[in-house]
Amino acid sequence: MKLLGWLLGLGVVAGLGFWLWLASRRYAERKRASEERFATFLAQTMRPATAAPRLEAAPAADLLLQRLLLEAAAKAAEAGEPAISIQLYARLIVRYPNGELVAQALAAVETQKSKLSRS
Repeated sequence: MKLLGWLLGLGVVAGLGFWLWLASRRYAERKRASEERFATFLAQTMRPATAAPRLEAAPAADLLLQRLLLEAAAKAAEAGEPAISIQLYARLIVRYPNGELVAQALAAVETQKSKLSRS
C-alpha cells in the first residue's frame, strides 16, 4: 500500500511538472508573438516619418466644386456677361490656386478680358 501511495504521489508530481513545462512553453510562444507584433507595429509607425511627404490629390468634393464654378463661369460667358464670368473664374482661382482646373480658368479669363475690352 505504501508503494501505491509513492507511485501515486510521483505521478502527481510528474503530471504537475509536465503541466508547468507546457505552460512555460506556451508563455514563451505568446511572448515571442507579442514581441513580433510590437516590432511590426513600430516598423509601420516609423515608416512614414522617414518617407518623403507625398502630395495628395484634391479630394473629390473640391474637384466637384471647382467644376461647378467653372461651369457657372462658362454659362455666364455664354450668356454675354463677361464681367460675371471673370468674377467666377477669379473665385475659382483664388479658392483653389493649385487646382486641376486653374489653367483652364486662366485661359478663359484672358478670353473674357478681351471680350470685355471690345465692348
